Amino acid sequence: MFWPGTLVGVIAGWALASIPGAMLGALLGQVLDRRLKKRTWKGLLEQLRGGPTVSDQELLFLLLGRLAKSRGRVVDAHIQQARAEMQRLQLDDKARRQAIDAFGRGKLGGELLDAGLRQRQGREATAEGLIQACWRMAWAAGTPNAAQKNLLLQWGDVLELARSRVLALAAGAEPAKPPATPRESYTAALRLLGVTADSEPDEIKRAYRKLISQNHPDKLEGQGASPERIAAATGKTREIQAAYLLVRQRKGFR
Repeated sequence: MFWPGTLVGVIAGWALASIPGAMLGALLGQVLDRRLKKRTWKGLLEQLRGGPTVSDQELLFLLLGRLAKSRGRVVDAHIQQARAEMQRLQLDDKARRQAIDAFGRGKLGGELLDAGLRQRQGREATAEGLIQACWRMAWAAGTPNAAQKNLLLQWGDVLELARSRVLALAAGAEPAKPPATPRESYTAALRLLGVTADSEPDEIKRAYRKLISQNHPDKLEGQGASPERIAAATGKTREIQAAYLLVRQRKGFR
């Protein structure tokens, strides 16, 4: 096993006091390696720099995963929003797999996420882009809760963004509020779900879940569907979700 601190200690000790110095340097270097828990040069350099290097893409999806999980559990709307970010960035298959992996790891938070934020201090444009994407995720499943807002404010502090700026970025990420629900929209929503105004809530829920299952982008991706078809399915899924929300609000069930 390679111990960088030990090697540095041996070399420095030898230069100062020959064999006795090398022995003492090795001992001190071993203590340093064990304390820092680093066994390679890369690990030691990462420790000294404040953590491992994290790419912009990896950090983004780590943050998105953490935000989604902070709501209690990750729901389909969060996954759809993560996919929308992948499409916005035009990620290829390899990059998409890496993004999915980062999203999953991000749910736990941790050192990698914190290190990535620190590495972007002073990079205002990058920081604002990250925060705005995070606000889009926070809005994905409804109005952001207190935990999500607190996370975004904390991340803004680390990124050296004023809190007023962090809150201002939320406005650009908030989805447009649906207009008043005229009869035509309600009728169209019922038609899309394949139910009627007299349908019971349980029937409407079953219809909604069936449609989501049929049009879920994950299923199509697993079947090897083209990116265009997956994008179309993502749009269709959002239409179904919007229709279900409208019907649920009109009929007054959860």
